[in-house]
Amino acid sequence: MAYTALYRKFRPLTFSEIVGQDHITRTLKNQLIAGRVGHAYLFNGCRGTGKTSAAKILARAINCLNPKDGEPCNECEICKAAISGSLMDIVEMDAASNNSVEDIRLIRDEVNFLPTLAKYRVYIIDEVHMLSQGAFNALLKTLEEPPAHVKFILATTEPQKLPATILSRCQRFDFKKISPEDIVKRLKIVCESSKLDADENALRIIASLSEGALRDALSILERCVQDGENKISEEKVKELVGIPKLSYIEEIVGSVLEKDISKCLETLKAIMEDGKDQNNFLWEVIKYVKDVLLYKVTGETGIYSQTEQEKLKEFAEKSTKEELVHLIYELSDLENDMKWSSQKTIMLEAGFIRLCDTSVKAKMEIPVNIPTASSVNNQELQELQRRIFKIENFLSQISRSKTESLTNNIKQQPKSEEKKIERKPLSPEELKNNAFWKDIVVKFKTEGKMGLYTNLLNTNITEINDMTVGINFANGLKPLAKGILEKPENISEISKEISIAFGKEMKVKLIDNKVDKKPEKTELENLVQGLDIPIDIIEE
Repeated sequence: MAYTALYRKFRPLTFSEIVGQDHITRTLKNQLIAGRVGHAYLFNGCRGTGKTSAAKILARAINCLNPKDGEPCNECEICKAAISGSLMDIVEMDAASNNSVEDIRLIRDEVNFLPTLAKYRVYIIDEVHMLSQGAFNALLKTLEEPPAHVKFILATTEPQKLPATILSRCQRFDFKKISPEDIVKRLKIVCESSKLDADENALRIIASLSEGALRDALSILERCVQDGENKISEEKVKELVGIPKLSYIEEIVGSVLEKDISKCLETLKAIMEDGKDQNNFLWEVIKYVKDVLLYKVTGETGIYSQTEQEKLKEFAEKSTKEELVHLIYELSDLENDMKWSSQKTIMLEAGFIRLCDTSVKAKMEIPVNIPTASSVNNQELQELQRRIFKIENFLSQISRSKTESLTNNIKQQPKSEEKKIERKPLSPEELKNNAFWKDIVVKFKTEGKMGLYTNLLNTNITEINDMTVGINFANGLKPLAKGILEKPENISEISKEISIAFGKEMKVKLIDNKVDKKPEKTELENLVQGLDIPIDIIEE
């Protein structure tokens, strides 16, 4: 007898067996009981959440000879033929491999024929987002007004790729990720039916690793019994799915937080001697620091044991949220640098030495002389913009933390006090004077928005009309500065400050006031102009 995978062996046969989608199964059962089944359905959701299983159950339920409370009986000849796959009236199609216009035209021709045995001919099209544009167009009319004996059930993981004309013709049901608690309950049922002895912690680790997909959880469970042993322990699951021992990671993170360079290098040397891949190890370190940050913020411990949770708590108490966030960014930059380096070990060691070195400042230095577009290429421009963006984010976090308590106090003040701190629009005399504009530019600096400050320095503004203000660049508007200022978030910030000053909604226009001098006419051109004779001067 052929072996059957666990996710196929334990595929739900009724709506009540579908895990974690009660909001969908309840609606479908009510439609079946009331006899108001639609002609086209769209099942959307991430992998392993029950879309295909629900489609199969719905196809059997509308054709079942003896339905019970909206559920198929799975005992009549229609249900048995559908379960075995021999019923020709239920057609399952994989749009990933059958996505051409000809495949859809074949369906369009078939719908005109009556079903052979069942009451309805049901078409289940899986991964429907893979259909070509021509195939979608061929399906439109049939999907909108199919014959009375035809039903369509579409399933997809990416509904945003479907045309709006298809979406509007279907009843859409969104399948959500299954909670770890529901996955553990289902895994216990599978283990009891398969006579497997699984630890509670082992099942919780499997549920966490599945990320809300029950099929993935069953696949991991199946891997754990491939060695012939029916005992599934926590250590066995970690070993099979590749979760490393945390001793190295804990030592690395501890040495970085304690700024212990020698201990950090010793741990890295031991890792290299064990043959651990540098990129995989660095990814695991980033993930662990993320878990420390998550524990510090929410108190969640994930898949860690009691002993590992104590270490997690220790690191969380040693560090601040800002330090952990900064460490994640620095490790991510190191990971990107290693991808393009031929000396990964050197880059890894140098990166961790930098993280452990207390003399290295966390923030980047701002260059005094900003290069112009003529002296750098596009790649360097992008790099400069990326660095400025990082500086703004870093300084914004500092400014936000300093003003957090002030903001809370303002929110708690009564309305009478709030009116006192509102900014009033400036008078016409004040608007003519550019002093308020200089205050706005300085404000950008104090808020850590150095990209706006450095590029708006030495500029002035003029009111073009009742709705537009022009920012004048006396020294010319460089391409680099223009690219930074025209970003949507930057232009919105400038417009907001100017609108507050004017007391009404104002738009912003960047004006380049640097006018190139026209070249002086040559003596020959002056002579031709004086002769008043049409002469063309051709330069070779």
